[in-house]
Amino acid sequence: LADESCSWAYSLVDSSQVSTFLISILLIVYGSFRSLNMDCENQEKEKDGSSSAAGTFSSNNNSEWEHRLLSSSCVRAFRGIQTIDSTQALFLPIGASVSLLVMFFFFDSVQVVFTICTAVLATIAFAFLLLPMCQYLTRPCSPQNKISFGCCGRFTLAELFSFSLSVTLVLIWVLTGHWLLMDALAMGLCVAMIAFVRLPSLKVSCLLLSGLLIYDVFWVFFSAYIFNSNVMVKVATQPADNPLDVLSRKLHLGPGMGRDVPRLSLPGKLVFPSSTGSHFSMLGIGDIVMPGLLLCFVLRYDNYKKQATSEPPGPANMSGRMQRVSYFHCTLIGYFVGLLTATVASRIHRAAQPALLYLVPFTLLPLLTMAYLKGDLRRMWSEPFHAKSGSSRFLEV
Repeated sequence: LADESCSWAYSLVDSSQVSTFLISILLIVYGSFRSLNMDCENQEKEKDGSSSAAGTFSSNNNSEWEHRLLSSSCVRAFRGIQTIDSTQALFLPIGASVSLLVMFFFFDSVQVVFTICTAVLATIAFAFLLLPMCQYLTRPCSPQNKISFGCCGRFTLAELFSFSLSVTLVLIWVLTGHWLLMDALAMGLCVAMIAFVRLPSLKVSCLLLSGLLIYDVFWVFFSAYIFNSNVMVKVATQPADNPLDVLSRKLHLGPGMGRDVPRLSLPGKLVFPSSTGSHFSMLGIGDIVMPGLLLCFVLRYDNYKKQATSEPPGPANMSGRMQRVSYFHCTLIGYFVGLLTATVASRIHRAAQPALLYLVPFTLLPLLTMAYLKGDLRRMWSEPFHAKSGSSRFLEV
């Protein structure tokens, strides 16, 4: 019994589990700060544009032209950024369920198209992940110059460098199918989604995460009773035909022309091998991205509160130490505890677990409790950034 308990405890600190914990938390933190940095940069550009416009028009027309400039600046700044509203939050689990069923029933028919689309998105996302490093490397060569590519637009040297590296990595992944390259692409997708998708309020956050919790629980625990198979696990683990192999067969090329490439495990998850190589630990990117969107929201709110000049004091019975605890750190600890609980549950039941069943309560409940104790719950619940003071640095979304 003692040996069995030691073996069970050792499995929790196995390299695959430790890697899953560390990488998922790092992706959430990095993606959240990338999102916040994007807001800060766009706000600075907006301020610069407003200042330059104010000097060119007479005082009686300033407010009108500043309003127009602010609107056009916001459109340019948030191009590509998606803010989820209440309706989208309610229907997203339904759309995800439909997509899951399509993949379950028609995977053989759509796998090539799906693989190509995934590869294209992963290329763009991984280029976004590499961009800061490339900007640092190319800064001595070309700080601000952009190269024109006609109708495709203008790009800096750093953007071209990061995109070239990303295309190279995707091509190597297609040729080898190595799990490490798949993980790299999945990391890029996680960071890009956390950085470019916004939750505007705590109400939308609760609607989205609660709906996805029900979605995750149903498709992991109850789908087998209806479809005679665990739909979620089968779709997540089913490899796809390599597009090179399909192209080779369509063109009737020889066995040496694209026929020896492996099938591809798509980057919709992170997998890490154990130290013994006997098994892999797997975590879906949805289990990183969806709680990551909540972490991104509370990080932006923490900075909003920090920058606001007219911040009202907390309740009289709140200690100064509690007031200094940030929502981001509280929610991040909850994510860690939830992920640990999901791992323990999977070891106990020896079966795949819906991670959001544990992640959602352990992130939302501490956040709601702390917001209530600090007196911020009403403001966070409904569009907190719309009542922004003029001194705040960050954009409202």
